[in-house]
Amino acid sequence: MVTIKNPFVVGSYISPEYFCGRKHETQLLVKHVENGRNVAMIAPRRLGKTGLIWHFLQLPEIKSQYYTLFVDLYSTSSLPEMVRSLAMEVYRNLQSNTERWWERFATVISSLNMNIAADPITGTPSLSIGLGQIKSPEVTLDQIFKYLETADRPCIVAIDEFQQIANYKEKNVEAMLRTRIQQCSNTHFIYSGSKRHMMVQMFNSPSRPFYQSCINMSLDTLPVEEYISFAQRMFETQDKKVKREVVEKVYSDFEGVTWYMQMMMNELFAMTGRGETCNMDYYQIALENVVFSQKQIYDEIFSVMPHKQKMLLEAIAREGKVLQVTSGAFVRKHSLLSASSVQSSLKGLLEKDIVTQTDGGYQLYDYFMAYYLNKRC
Repeated sequence: MVTIKNPFVVGSYISPEYFCGRKHETQLLVKHVENGRNVAMIAPRRLGKTGLIWHFLQLPEIKSQYYTLFVDLYSTSSLPEMVRSLAMEVYRNLQSNTERWWERFATVISSLNMNIAADPITGTPSLSIGLGQIKSPEVTLDQIFKYLETADRPCIVAIDEFQQIANYKEKNVEAMLRTRIQQCSNTHFIYSGSKRHMMVQMFNSPSRPFYQSCINMSLDTLPVEEYISFAQRMFETQDKKVKREVVEKVYSDFEGVTWYMQMMMNELFAMTGRGETCNMDYYQIALENVVFSQKQIYDEIFSVMPHKQKMLLEAIAREGKVLQVTSGAFVRKHSLLSASSVQSSLKGLLEKDIVTQTDGGYQLYDYFMAYYLNKRC
């Protein structure tokens, strides 16, 4: 077991001990992959889908039988960027120290003009790929898939924020990928995405290449009792306690969204000394501390935001959730310019992922930003 100072992890996946629940979802992933099914996992950002995928990939029964790769497309905007990310991940996860392995890698993926340099301390070769070195991304992608297909054990490729490929400047990326993936028998794919509308369209629209190509899997919030039990257990690992009502309030205020709950519990844990009990007196201080730590980021976002978008953002923050942002009542209540102006501003906020649409209407993606805006309005 990896021991860390604060058990409420808000960054990368650490180990099963610090991962809350998701037993059913984990076993579903195991079943799907073992039966040769590709999976499309659709869930809002920060609900825990990336952590779940890492948890699944680290299972002993998975690591012993498969090569596992994880590629995050969130910051990519073109096919060469995606190809580079995949090539680097293949290099990191399928490499060995044998000269034969390196020769095979360089031979199969021959379209890359790779820069290889030996680590000055370990002597291990390290790979560097510039975007300018990917002259024929489709050819390189063919070679990468060929390499995976000829690996000595099956491969699992998890692609996070998969919906990004729909925004690439190149045309027909979906069709090109679908054709190649369809030919894979030694490689299984998990596609995860946080933009529900885009992911649903990609995998459930008859006119799209990935239609009916995999099993759809959604992710809900953790059950409240499961998270309360987890939180109390984490406090107890370091001789601390937390009142049930504190965890219940965290769960309620942040609607069960994992990342925000973990941020709050991380701060509450840090504020609680050994042998002490975290009670409701800690809550507001913890919230202020967390929001203050994000203040500079929020100020930078607002400094470059158009005035009309700022007005709409503040109005949504005050309401919490808004079912109809273009309604006359909402526009008048918050002194917005017009329904058409609101519609234009909303489009910009949605594209920036600052506002999201849920079954309950429109709301800020970032719960801490919503609190900060309400404090400054």
